[in-house]
Amino acid sequence: MICLLMSSVISIENVSKSYRLGVIGSGTLREDLQSWWHRRRGLPDPNRRVDQAHLAVEGHTLWALHDISLEVAQGEVLGIIGRNGAGKSTLLKILSRVTAPTSGRIRVKGRVASLLEVGTGFHPELTGRENIFLNGAILGMTKVEVARKFDEIVAFSEIEQFIDTPVKRYSSGMYVRLAFAVAAHLDPEILVVDEVLAVGDAAFQKKCVGKMGDVAKGGRTVLFVSHNMQAVSQITSRAIVLDKGMVNFRGSPPEAIAHYMSQNMAKTGQSCEYTGKSKPGIGAYVERARVVTSGLEHIHFWGRPFVIELYLRVNLPQNNIGLGIQVVDDMDRPVNHFWMPTQACSRGLYRIECVIPKYRVYMGRYSLVIWQGDRKGNVLFENIRNICHFEVSMHGQEREQKFAPKECCYQEDFEWRPISQIE
Repeated sequence: MICLLMSSVISIENVSKSYRLGVIGSGTLREDLQSWWHRRRGLPDPNRRVDQAHLAVEGHTLWALHDISLEVAQGEVLGIIGRNGAGKSTLLKILSRVTAPTSGRIRVKGRVASLLEVGTGFHPELTGRENIFLNGAILGMTKVEVARKFDEIVAFSEIEQFIDTPVKRYSSGMYVRLAFAVAAHLDPEILVVDEVLAVGDAAFQKKCVGKMGDVAKGGRTVLFVSHNMQAVSQITSRAIVLDKGMVNFRGSPPEAIAHYMSQNMAKTGQSCEYTGKSKPGIGAYVERARVVTSGLEHIHFWGRPFVIELYLRVNLPQNNIGLGIQVVDDMDRPVNHFWMPTQACSRGLYRIECVIPKYRVYMGRYSLVIWQGDRKGNVLFENIRNICHFEVSMHGQEREQKFAPKECCYQEDFEWRPISQIE
């Protein structure tokens, strides 16, 4: 067994986890005997490979985790982020002893409270009151300990009037309220949370994030898996990025989030640059466009300078050419509008910049919509959508100062730099 450092409560050494695709069961002695007994009597093998063409051939394995090593210190809030199927939930299930690793060593010091799925450990026929005591016992608490915290749990869950109702009649939101309340109030040394807050409403999510922050301040350890980058940025002190069962980045939350977002942009083929096709038949067209971010490629750090750079090809002389840029979120909802004053332009290629000294929007994914045409004559030359993709992350300095990003910034300060002809 490996030895934990004095401050470490979780130690993971070269842990891997594999699953055999297309096979029911794990190939234990009991299953081998069961298969032999059924074959001798001409009965279907209950452990046979599922006969579907899309499943892998016999012996093929999927490595959900591969050679992961990690140390988590006492009182640390570790964020674990990654795409679906990256191995996040598998890692937490191993730490919670729901499943065992295929290879490697793991040591956990202290009591673990796990919130892996909505309603895990709840009996549908029992009431909320009874399930609090049942779930507390599963987590290793005594009846006296649960009773002492009972009123706090119920108050936090905000379902007092339904506490004596069987949980099978609860909505998914009520389930997660009660489940989180139990896990967070039973004084575990380690709290493991796996993307369950997405079920609750916005107010309850905020309440849960605050509770996890209080748990960490009390010297307890939190492992937090979420696709909510805002929550990861707010409450975690360190983060790792999982990809294909391996840790491919470790660092501060802003750095990890930026790495994860940049990785996603690269995998989806989205670019922060746009190249237009030649359109000699119209008065003008956008030949190139790009966003100049303050962070890594594709990544803008909240509150930092942000530049939208355009190259406009004018085919016919224009007296009142105008240009507008709209920033939209990943649901195609407008966030900002930037309008350029009308310009008189002869034929040629022009470079235009829209500069925002402090660009502040919520963390997330955004793209541009560009209109341009003769504004006086109401002639629209172009309406280009879904271009120049970028993502907004929170930088370390802004995170520490706890700046509050504005949800929508229609009045964001900006300037158009003088239009310059380069051809």
